[in-house]
Amino acid sequence: MTTLLSVNLNKVALIRNSRDTTIPSVVDAAKTAIEAGAHGITVHPRPDMRHVRPSDVYDLAELLTGPNYAHIEFNIEGNPYAGPEENGYPGFMELVHSVKPDQCTLVPDDPIQLTSDHGWNLTSESNRLKPLVDELKTERIRVSCFMDPDHDQLTLASHLGTDRIEFYTGPYADHYGSSEGAEILSSFAVAGEHAVSLGLGINAGHDLNQENLAKFCRQVPNVLEVSIGHAIVTDALWHGLHDTVSMYRAILDDL
Repeated sequence: MTTLLSVNLNKVALIRNSRDTTIPSVVDAAKTAIEAGAHGITVHPRPDMRHVRPSDVYDLAELLTGPNYAHIEFNIEGNPYAGPEENGYPGFMELVHSVKPDQCTLVPDDPIQLTSDHGWNLTSESNRLKPLVDELKTERIRVSCFMDPDHDQLTLASHLGTDRIEFYTGPYADHYGSSEGAEILSSFAVAGEHAVSLGLGINAGHDLNQENLAKFCRQVPNVLEVSIGHAIVTDALWHGLHDTVSMYRAILDDL
């Protein structure tokens, strides 16, 4: 089984948004990543539009449904409760319904968070989230929920009807190389076995990089996809985007 690489382009958009410009182009970055071996493209359009904007989502959807890139998966992640804003943000679910990506990853991030930093607590959210999951599946959009390695929560995710879970790997990355990191990795491995037993596919993402990626994918069973953005864009400052994506692809190919 090959673990697929989806490149998150949020940081490319963040650089562009630091100026009133169109450079660097998110679409051109997607093309470069794909040419270098990326299997998919991920974006996380937040209501404050501090990085990827709705216009980027529409442009990428047009690119990835074209004849040259129809085999590339498009993954849109974000908080399904985020509604429309006066700045032009149409609301997360409206955006997803309008472009119908291959996968939608539901993330419980708050608008004021710097970045996503925890998985869903489905004990309190299942009833509210269930109809949204059903909406997406009706449109044949694969649904993934951002989760911590908690067995009870993973069981609830299965009951929710989600197709996959995406493990929030921040704690693993933060403690990588330490004794605590080994324990955290073990918790992901055991939780991964539980997820597989429930019939859930496993994705993973957050602060995975060239140093810690292989070990995670070797220890956690059946990781279908990793979504990596921050590390790829920062590595690209030294190696270039094409070569950097190729490096990450090589790591996954060698598993």
